[in-house]
Amino acid sequence: MENICDRANLFRAYKRVVANKGSAGVDGMTTEELLEWLKASSEKLVSSLLEASYQPKPVKGVKIPKPGGGARQLGVPTVVDRLVQQAFLQVLEPILDPTFSGSSYGFRPKRSAHQALHRASEYVASGNLIVVDLDLEKFFDRVNHDILMSRLAKRIEDKRVLKIIRQFLSAGMMENGVVMEREEGTPQGGPLSPLLANLLLDDLDKELERRGHKFCRYADDCNIYVRTKVAGERVMESVTKFLQEKLKLKVNQEKSAVAFVGERKFLGYRILAGGKLSIAPASFKRAKDRIRKITRRNRGKALKSILEELNEFTRGWVTYFRHAKAKKHLQEMDEWIRHKLRCYRLKQCKRRHTMIEFLKSLGVYAGGAQIISGGNRWWYASNLAAAKAGMSIKWFQELGLLGLEERYLRLQT
Repeated sequence: MENICDRANLFRAYKRVVANKGSAGVDGMTTEELLEWLKASSEKLVSSLLEASYQPKPVKGVKIPKPGGGARQLGVPTVVDRLVQQAFLQVLEPILDPTFSGSSYGFRPKRSAHQALHRASEYVASGNLIVVDLDLEKFFDRVNHDILMSRLAKRIEDKRVLKIIRQFLSAGMMENGVVMEREEGTPQGGPLSPLLANLLLDDLDKELERRGHKFCRYADDCNIYVRTKVAGERVMESVTKFLQEKLKLKVNQEKSAVAFVGERKFLGYRILAGGKLSIAPASFKRAKDRIRKITRRNRGKALKSILEELNEFTRGWVTYFRHAKAKKHLQEMDEWIRHKLRCYRLKQCKRRHTMIEFLKSLGVYAGGAQIISGGNRWWYASNLAAAKAGMSIKWFQELGLLGLEERYLRLQT
């Protein structure tokens, strides 16, 4: 605890909390107000930590939609509680992380989703073509506090640290002004949650290592690679039993499966025979859904503003999927995006006459411009040769649009 309360450690924690920004907790304090609070209350804060009398406030319950449907429960701690959790994390992580499995990649220093994918592709390339794809049902909501604290107590002797972490785990959750007590779970949203989740699931990792399995785990997403369907079914049954009996966690039977690797996705990618990485169809669908929202025809924004928003999204998306073999698919997606943008721009013209004048201003000959019809056929009109000639690839590039394929090829060099 003395290391946690060290002035330099607390200052590092403060800088990280401010840099991460985030919304206010139940007390309404923002990250901008944290410095003034610390100037007035830092001595009292340190004293309460050293005496183990610190009392976390309830977390603010927030639900966000999950990519696969449903909602994910987040718990937003107050900024002061985030500061304390970050200070704890900075001292505990160097102690706990080195003890974790080499097959665990999520939320760990110097580890990434891409490392997990490359290791998984190596397993597949070596002939392990069947994947046991485990999905833990509402994992962060169902972490057993007693089991987690027993694992932590084996590694950390300072009872003050253990007491306050226990209080963080059991702090209530406020939704719609009502505080609900929590007897299980470590809601996503606090700096400590990923480390504590890895600590609990390290039991699973060690069990899989003891059995000699080839696997990759990223947070609560775990894939085990075997050679036959029979072996996979046997592994699924035994691991499910281990999780339920030893860790009190439930496997989601609907989302989990034993299947050929190409039929499942892992961290947004699909791994094909030979270890080749491709982009999972579901990832393309989510990207298209996001692009549809950005290019929605009734947004009323200038095209340049739409392009800036689009570039911001595609930059991160292509960077993440740069390890996939996807040049052809990205070409097709680029064509679809340009079609969406031409449709958006023509809709802004509103009238047939305005569209004709717009296309003529882009160098489209009068006869070609006349072909464009008005009414509500924007999607059809934006795919005609005249619209393509006026709003060409070069025209979009001059406006600042950088295509997916171009971004992808730049990242390959």
